[in-house]
Order: sequence, then C-alpha cells, then structure tokens
Amino acid sequence: MLKIYPQGAWLIHGRTIIEASPASEPTPQLSDIPALPDKAEGRKQTMTYDILQTHNTSSNKENLKIRFDAMASHDITYTGIIQTARASGLTKFPIPYVLTNCHNSLCAVGGTINEDDHMFGLSAAQKYGGIYVPAHQAVIHQYMREQMSACGRMILGSDSHTRYGALGTMAIGEGGGELAKQLLNRTYDIQYPEVIGVYLTGQLIPGVGPQDVALALIGAVFKVGFVKNKVLEFVGDGIAHLSMDFRNGIDVMTTETACLSSIWVTDEITREYFDIHHRPEAYKPLHPGDTAYYDGMITIDLSAIRPMIALPFHPSNVCTIEALQKDPYDHLREVENSAAEHLDNPNIHFHLQDKIKDGKIHATQGVIAGCAGGMYENLLAAADILRGSSIGNGAFSLQLYPSSQPVLLRLIANGTVAELMMAGAVMKTAFCGPCFGAGDVPSNNGFSLRHSTRNFPNREGSRPGEGQIASVALMDALSIEKKKKNGGVLTSACELDVEYSHKPYQFNDACYQSRVYNGFGHPHPEAALELGPNITDWPVMSHLTEHLLLQVASEIHDPVTTTDELIPSGETSSYRSNPLRLAEFTLSRKDPGYVERAKQIQIAEKARLEGKDPRTAHPELKVLFSKIPSLLNEPFDLMQVGIGSLVYAIRPGDGSAREQAASCQKVLGGWANIAQEYATKRYRSNLINWGMLPLLFPNQELPFHLHDFLFFPHIRQAIADQASEITAWVLSDPPQKCTLTLGKLTDEERKIILAGCLINHYRNDN
Repeated sequence: MLKIYPQGAWLIHGRTIIEASPASEPTPQLSDIPALPDKAEGRKQTMTYDILQTHNTSSNKENLKIRFDAMASHDITYTGIIQTARASGLTKFPIPYVLTNCHNSLCAVGGTINEDDHMFGLSAAQKYGGIYVPAHQAVIHQYMREQMSACGRMILGSDSHTRYGALGTMAIGEGGGELAKQLLNRTYDIQYPEVIGVYLTGQLIPGVGPQDVALALIGAVFKVGFVKNKVLEFVGDGIAHLSMDFRNGIDVMTTETACLSSIWVTDEITREYFDIHHRPEAYKPLHPGDTAYYDGMITIDLSAIRPMIALPFHPSNVCTIEALQKDPYDHLREVENSAAEHLDNPNIHFHLQDKIKDGKIHATQGVIAGCAGGMYENLLAAADILRGSSIGNGAFSLQLYPSSQPVLLRLIANGTVAELMMAGAVMKTAFCGPCFGAGDVPSNNGFSLRHSTRNFPNREGSRPGEGQIASVALMDALSIEKKKKNGGVLTSACELDVEYSHKPYQFNDACYQSRVYNGFGHPHPEAALELGPNITDWPVMSHLTEHLLLQVASEIHDPVTTTDELIPSGETSSYRSNPLRLAEFTLSRKDPGYVERAKQIQIAEKARLEGKDPRTAHPELKVLFSKIPSLLNEPFDLMQVGIGSLVYAIRPGDGSAREQAASCQKVLGGWANIAQEYATKRYRSNLINWGMLPLLFPNQELPFHLHDFLFFPHIRQAIADQASEITAWVLSDPPQKCTLTLGKLTDEERKIILAGCLINHYRNDN
C-alpha cells in the first residue's frame, strides 16, 4: 500500500522511480533512461525549486527570503496580527490579505466580544486595503481555494491547515508574527527545505475517500518524523483518477504529517476547476523535470487503500476499519490505557469499550465539516447514501457543515440539502467550530466520528478540569454515512452498495459579490479602527537582559504537547484580542497550576522594570541572587538580570499555528521553552517572534524540575555572538551546570530575541 524510500530517489519522466544509492556510492546510471544529473542538479528539477526560487528575494538559493502573493487569517488570529503590525508601523496591506470569520462565528461567548472583533476586521480591511469575508460565508481554506489560489503562487496563512498544493499553490501555515512581517514588507526567512516525492499510482476501489488516503499517509510518516518541515510534492499516474475535491481533501490533511507545505502536478482536472470558478487565467501546467531528484520518496498504491480510522487522540493513531472491527476490544483498550496515562487525572473516568455492543462499535455523533470534510462531493455522497433512510431518533446526531456558501447554494439548488434534512441530518453554515471545540461538543464520554482535521485531547470541547471527557475518531464521510446506513454500527464504506449521483458542480459567487468587502489596493488611511472593549494593545515587553533567572513553571513529559494543550481552543479563544485575559487560560487543561506559578515569579520582574529591588518581591530570590556572584566570578548589575519563567516539554507545538500558544507564555513573563525537539517549525517561530528562547536539551534525564530556578549567565552576549551552546546553572545546593543549544537561528531571529519580541525589533528599526 505504501513504501518509503528514505535515501532519496530520482523520478524519470514523471513515471519511473530510481532509488538513490547510499551517499558513499556514485549516482546510478542505467542504459534505458537519460543520464542522471547529480543530486544537486536533480533537485532543481522539482516543482518546489521553481516556485520557491521565483518567490525568493535573496541571491542566496539556500537561505531563502520569501515574499508571498497573498495571505489569509481567520478571526482567532487576525486581530493580534494587525495589532502587532500596527504597533510596528503598518500603513497599508502590501499584498492581498483575506480576513475570514469562520472560527468565532457564533458570537455566543463573552457578550459582544466576537462580533466586536469582526467589526475590527472589517474596519481594518477598509483602513489598510484588505479583503473581508463575513461570518458563515466560507471557511478560510475554501475561500482561498475558490478565490485566491493559482498555479505557481505562494500563500501564507495564520492557520496550520493552509494547504492549496492540489491547486498548484504552495501554501504555508505559520504563526501571526510571520504574517506581520509580510505586512511590513519583510520576508519569510527559511533554509531551503528538503523535498519528498509522493508518488500516487493505481485507482481507488469504491468506498474509499480522501480522508482514507490522508490517514494512511499520516499514519506512516508522522511518528517517525520522515517529512517534518519538508515539502511534499505529489506526482504519479494515480493523480489523474482523482477529482479536485478528492485531491484537496488529501492535501489539506498533509498538515498532520508535520510537513512544511505541499505541491501537486496540475492537469486538465485542475484547469477545469479554475474554469468552473471563473478564473481560467489561474491555471498553468506544473510538473517536475525529466530527471528530478527527491530527498525522499513515498509511493502509495491507491488500489490498496482501505477505509481508515484515526482513533483518539491523534490523527496518526490509525488502523483500517476492518482491523478495528476484527478486534475492537484490544484497540479501544489501548486508547483507554494511553488516555489514562496522558490525562493523569483521577477525576476523569474515560471509557471507550462501553461503545461495543454485541461485538460492534457504536458512536453517539457524526460530523462532516470544514476544509477537509465539508466539500461538495462529500456532502453529495452523503445524500446518496442516506437517501430513503433515517438517522433515527436515538442519541446519534449528524451535523453537516458545507465549506462555503457557494457549495451550500449548489447543494440547495440540486435538491441535496432537502434529501439530507429528510434523513434527519442537520445542515449548518460554513463554520470551523467542530474542528476546535466550538459547537457540537459531544456528551461526557461521548464518541464522535468526524470527517474533519484533528482529534486531539479535548479539542472537541470537553473540559477535563471539570471532570468531562469525550473523544473523536477521524473517518471519511463515506464510512460515517455507511455507519448510519448499517444500523448505527461502525462499518467500512467498502461494504456499501450505493449508486452515486455525481451531480455536476456549478460555482455561483453571487453571495460573495453581495457580502465580501474587497478593498485591496484601495486603503482608506483616514478610516478609524473599531476597537471593542475587549480589544487591547500588547503589553510592553522588555528587551533580553544580559542575564536571566528563570523558574520552571511547568514540566510536561507527554511524548507530544499540542498547541491546544498550551492554549486551549474553543470558547477560551474568544478572548484572543485581549492578551492579558487570554493568558489566564494558558495550559489550563494540561497544567492548571502554571498560570499562578508564572504570575508569582513575574511580580519580581515587574518590580525590576519599575526600578525596584526584585529580591523583595519573591521569598526565594534573596538566597538565589546570593549564589550568582560565585557563578559569574565578577560584579553584576542587579537590574540586568531578567526574571521570569520557562516551560519544559519533550516535544511541544504540534497542531495549530496559533501564536497565542507562545504569546500567552510571554505575557505571563515567559522567557524560554526547553524541549528535546519542537514538533513544528511554526511553533518554534512563534517562540522566537515573541522573544522567547527555543532551547534544546536532548537528554531524557533532567537536571532540573518543576519549581527549580535556572540562571543563564551572559545570555544576551551568547545570542549576539552566535554561540552554539548555552550555559545554564540549576540553582540547587550546590548549583549544577547544564548545557543547552538553540538550534540554527538566522541573523534576523537573533535580533528579534535580543529586542525582546518582534514589535520591539521593528520599533528599533524605525
């Protein structure tokens, strides 16, 4: 079904794969194929190379400085991004910037604050020349597919699922700081990434959907980190058999492999998509050269894919539905045991095996939603499967969220919505809520089957601190519908006998023309921003001091810590425009004591910034400061010792691009994270853009623990001097020395850390 070539491979004429020899051996040469170039030249024949170099503003082809063609943010992220850019000298949006309102659309939490942010977004689009998509019109990624994608373009988004590679657009999801840089005419600076070829061959059997292919890929590569921070380049004869909705459904889920971005070959099906969406000029053929070299290769035989399921609590926790059916108790028991260890909460009583009745698995909810599930073909197929039947009047409910108003408009026009509603399904509007816990939260110990993007712990909206727990399994829409057709029993869609209608899609953008504000290129600088009472400026942040004294305020030993655990999604994100109030929720579902610990040590830092003796603000500081002279062996200025907190986690930052996962720590006085590795580039970038040290300590045995203080002597000088190692002293009795690293930092990143955050850095430049 799936094969990995870890040593790299050549792709000849887009069809023949030649596995690379080990580095010590010469390039293979075969008589029946063209002479192979060396690997460096072969890399230049990828689609990725052409697109990246076209957008690279630097003469250096390895250290890239990228300018994007367009950007997109939703209403959890755009307020902070614009506030950051505004504090740094923003005058107008230099490229098309789309502000969608698909996350906090409900306006149900905290009074007026969600709608206040929407009004802020509209006023910002008017003032700076942006594109504003009102709530319920489209989920962010569907709008960008329909209106902004184009072959050979690059798009940057402040959402991790920013992926439009199937439409020939290389798109990257990043934290808000990276978007603020683009708004200020700065660049996205990265080292040229490795490129992994994904060769699709064969044809799917009936009943297999895009989520099945995506989950098979995620399950094979995520845990081993094979494609982490790399670009996936989709090629192969199997692509021609996939519709554009199907390709988009696979592509958006590549985020869960931890890759940087994606790009696909384009063809007549791609051309037809742009024709249907009234943008024929957006198409051009994309394909690799005749002898392209990839740093790794994955082949996927589509004919061997079977319906898959990602069990709680990660998209990589996959198996076939058939395997789960054969041994449901063992699979669900393993999830229960893993959850008990991960949750570590005696008040939580998590059960999955009780969903097995007569040897078969039953769920309490089904959801098909958003950028992954809510596409036209998925909802059309759902109606075909449910036609003439009912989801029943029991506990099970079925919620359907189209990806955009044009999709919904077509489903209404061809009668699909009526069929779904008559079967008992609930048709809602374009909204991302089910993907992050805003709406359709299952009951306690409920089990939800979803064709959406993620199934992280508590992402569905439960609150473990209040004794609640629920779980989500990811499946393709076809198998979710088959479950209801089969009397509520979890079943593979390959066991389904149905005639699909294949009603053609017609795109009607009248709803966009009526409601979307398109002001790009026409800013109104005299216009005022609408600032609701919850919208506040970022607090003042200190530059990096010569020395640091940091307390370990949280110590997390889970294999992976998601951004949802660092700062919960759902209703807490309604406070995203108020940095101080949002920070109160930091780690609230993972380590409820973190906020108070961080705030207690921050009192001393606030005293220092006011010119007061910080040693009087915390009971331990007098003793701790008394140890510093012997470690420095020189006099030191008390006011040049920054005081704050740090978080230790093994692998933090998997999941969302939301910068609040880092900025909330910074607001509470955080100066650093220490990790064995960072789960994603975007989380590490978020730390840096908020002036926090992304420290690395690879050892499993820690010389420090929760509540311990670490002293970092001459840390500012070490950053400025590009030191490869960072010295820290654990202020135990006696003090214990440990050595950490920072990984590779660009000159710009070092300047940001020295300035204390991105805002300070740009203010210094001005």
